Amino acid sequence: MVHGLDSVGTASEAVSAKANAAGFERFMAPVNYIVTLVASLALVVASFVLTYSVASRYFFHFSTDWQDEFSVFLIVGAVFMSAAAVQARRGHVAIEAVSAMMSPRANRIRLFFVDIATLMFCAYFSCKSWTLLHEAIVEGYRTGSTWQPPLWIPYSLMTCGMVLLTIQVALQVANHISRWRTGKA
Repeated sequence: MVHGLDSVGTASEAVSAKANAAGFERFMAPVNYIVTLVASLALVVASFVLTYSVASRYFFHFSTDWQDEFSVFLIVGAVFMSAAAVQARRGHVAIEAVSAMMSPRANRIRLFFVDIATLMFCAYFSCKSWTLLHEAIVEGYRTGSTWQPPLWIPYSLMTCGMVLLTIQVALQVANHISRWRTGKA
């Protein structure tokens, strides 16, 4: 299968943190790697907890209120925390029909403007996440279940994940600008 973005070289050039990476990109690569490992582990733990929940309800008729919330917290954390690592590989869903019809130069310009729009959205989402986290801590928000874990836990994972994603997209925008200034675009 041929991808329209493959000809542009976005996955290897735009966000590479290996060969010619600047300081912050060198910091983000291992952070993304560690976060990906932890998120993968969280998904495995969530699957075991949910399997235990189903089996204990079916075989032993136990109430398993905490398992559902615990699994949701793990999954939410895994999704938000790994978003920057996925973005570093440009692994998020993209519409490739448009890119296949464009020249490589027009495609790079399109990617730049998409990255700018993404950066603005992620920065806004990050600010709102900080506000939500602050409210949850100050007001002592808890879930409505019988277990009642504090909501600052998933909100902190969401906030950290969005901040990492915002930094990753900002690095991509800076990389676009750097390549244009050096004439490599």
